[in-house]
Amino acid sequence: MAAVLLVAGAFALRQPSPVGHFTSAEAADDYRAAYARAMADLPDPAGTLDVRTGFGVVRAYRFAGARPDADPLLLVPGTSSGAPVFADNLPSLLALRDVWVLDLLGEPGYSVQDRPITTQAEQAAWFDQALRALPPQRFHVVGLSIGGWTAVNLAVHHPEAPLASLTLLDPVHVYGAIPIGTVLRSLPAAFPSLPRSWRDSFNSYTAGGAPVEDVPVADMIESGMRGYTVRKPQPSTIDEDRLRGIDVPMLAIVAGRSVMHDPAAAVEVAERAFGAENVRVYPEASHALTGEEPDRIAADVAELLARTTS
Repeated sequence: MAAVLLVAGAFALRQPSPVGHFTSAEAADDYRAAYARAMADLPDPAGTLDVRTGFGVVRAYRFAGARPDADPLLLVPGTSSGAPVFADNLPSLLALRDVWVLDLLGEPGYSVQDRPITTQAEQAAWFDQALRALPPQRFHVVGLSIGGWTAVNLAVHHPEAPLASLTLLDPVHVYGAIPIGTVLRSLPAAFPSLPRSWRDSFNSYTAGGAPVEDVPVADMIESGMRGYTVRKPQPSTIDEDRLRGIDVPMLAIVAGRSVMHDPAAAVEVAERAFGAENVRVYPEASHALTGEEPDRIAADVAELLARTTS
């Protein structure tokens, strides 16, 4: 009996894979179907690349836009998401530059993690390797939520990375920790066995109360939350001194109704770290600002591009 209990306990506590993975073939199929429906709202990519890094294969899409001879934009999505989350942004951003979009490694999407990622330095390493494996020499990186943290983490660990500029769209763990209220609201959504309504409720909460039912991007995110297991360290808040040390043209956009940090405190940190002239506040925007303010984001990115040399 003791042996049986020991085996049962080990089975209950096991972590069968050290890398991010879909929990079943059915979960993968469900997510990819939702991803395809959301992807249908994007223009057809001019190219699709799967590039090898030391931690797995990263999926990247290229969309043909203005000034193909200039450094392109590269969009980095948030957690439990994927490239289609930028569907509303592509029309206005393509008027500025070619646009690349990738799926984060270790998150649901078409990027496939095959080596453990155990530190923030390794988080930066795979991203640096992916950028260097893509054809452009440099990128104007635009990161949403955890994608913004991923971009900042790269700039901190690899100052030599091929970054022409950084635009941070309401990033998490950059200006401070996620508020405890949001953490508590997220806990039920973290259990796949609970009803979908729990995850929809949390996603609506982060989107300022907007309905998320029958929205292709929201369906994709919910499917990723339900069917994908992340095996990466939780991001740690980046020290303000390290933020000040980033030597890349910067644009920090803070959503005034974000629940992922204290917006007022975030503005203060961003202005101290990057300079007030590089900070924009969207007072009525939620954490879902990419879908709420796509043209305003494009206008602010255009202003940043005008301040850079390429």
